[in-house]
Amino acid sequence: MSISSRFSVGVHILALIEINKDGVSTSEFLAGSVNTNPAVIRKIMGMLKKAGLVQVRPGIAGAELGKDLSEITLLDVYRAVEVVQEKELFSVHDNPNPDCPVGRNIQNTIAPLFEIAQTAMEKALESVTIEDVVKDIMAKEKINQ
Repeated sequence: MSISSRFSVGVHILALIEINKDGVSTSEFLAGSVNTNPAVIRKIMGMLKKAGLVQVRPGIAGAELGKDLSEITLLDVYRAVEVVQEKELFSVHDNPNPDCPVGRNIQNTIAPLFEIAQTAMEKALESVTIEDVVKDIMAKEKINQ
């Protein structure tokens, strides 16, 4: 299992909207870059809009960022696309055998460790912005900033 691809698609959408800011970023255009169905893009765009990360206007094609690039962190995107609920990145199996010493104690032993790991990951995501992502892509593509 892995984290839902909605997270990477959300980052992709935001970076592409910025890099293509002089063009029109429709769901069809974005879907072409992500290589997915426009309906998938619209669903994720709705999540990003609800979080205030993108703006779309009824009757007007395209989307734009809802905040400055430097204000949108990867953690914002992660939370917006509902990858996981708080403190639920790692799940612990539900019914270990209570007659076994490991089964009796595994949940209480590893759950706090999993919570520490999720907190560390979220802290790392919070330190990277969409601006960082865009700058890296532009440098790789040798696009003038």
